Amino acid sequence: MFFAPGRVNLIGEYTDLVGGLVLPVAIDLGTTLVCDVADEIELRSANEVPGWERYVDAVVRELDKLGRPPVGLRGTLTSTLPIGAGLSSSAALEVVVGSALCAAAEFRPDPLELAQALRRAEHAAVGVPSGIMDQAASLLGRSGHALLLDTGSLAYEYVPIPPDLAFVLVDSGAPRTLAGSGYAERKRELEAGEPRRLRHVRTENERVLAVADALRRDDPDALGRLFREGHESLRVDLEVTTPELDRLVELAYEHGAVAARMTGGGFGGAIVALASRGDADAFAARILAAYGPAGRAFVSFASDGARELRAAL
Repeated sequence: MFFAPGRVNLIGEYTDLVGGLVLPVAIDLGTTLVCDVADEIELRSANEVPGWERYVDAVVRELDKLGRPPVGLRGTLTSTLPIGAGLSSSAALEVVVGSALCAAAEFRPDPLELAQALRRAEHAAVGVPSGIMDQAASLLGRSGHALLLDTGSLAYEYVPIPPDLAFVLVDSGAPRTLAGSGYAERKRELEAGEPRRLRHVRTENERVLAVADALRRDDPDALGRLFREGHESLRVDLEVTTPELDRLVELAYEHGAVAARMTGGGFGGAIVALASRGDADAFAARILAAYGPAGRAFVSFASDGARELRAAL
């Protein structure tokens, strides 16, 4: 049995498209694969997510290119991650399948080499030019820590999360797929050097380092200010937020969040709020009562990365 977590990105949005800095955490929601070694690869999804087979096929092809011996699997996928909420459900699927296939074949690539292969698999599956953050966070996550990753050099370090903080992930109920959003257009604009888009990346890289420092110092005031600045940059300079996401961020601050901002690719999806661990469930209830029935909230904590839960192979 294998598990791969989703991720929430604390700060550093769209920066991984141009080799910038990111600060994600692996969360305790994710995708599980219960499986056995088989002659062929025969997987089914209990969640019946449309198109999931494309990701599996793409992962198999990329691992073949890395030289994985042709050992099959038979098993069932289940997930606790909401689809289209910006929590990297696709990366969790890729990572759990990739991890199980490698274990079945006793094939052990370096985690970042595997992350790069799984990123290529996502590109092949849906044609979205995403960065490496999602796969790296799912593979490298550490309980109680965020992952400070330079997506250009692939250097990384772990940043401790203050133990009294919890993550409240609030889904706006306005789902999106990156393939059907303006995500690829934003990447093209960044590569073309559009000044306002580049201003977001420059200031966001600075915020990543500042948030990492604020976490180390356990400085809630700085976290609140930096998250708000990050959301405003996404709203004004990158133009990827929605009215629902903007409203949720404001409601989060009104109802006691330490910090809050949009997380993920935008154009719908979720916000992340930092809240006191002892108040997290009550905070989630307050924000949902104010927002209305379209929203969903999940209280989560920094988790370890992909792992075998017990010997099933």
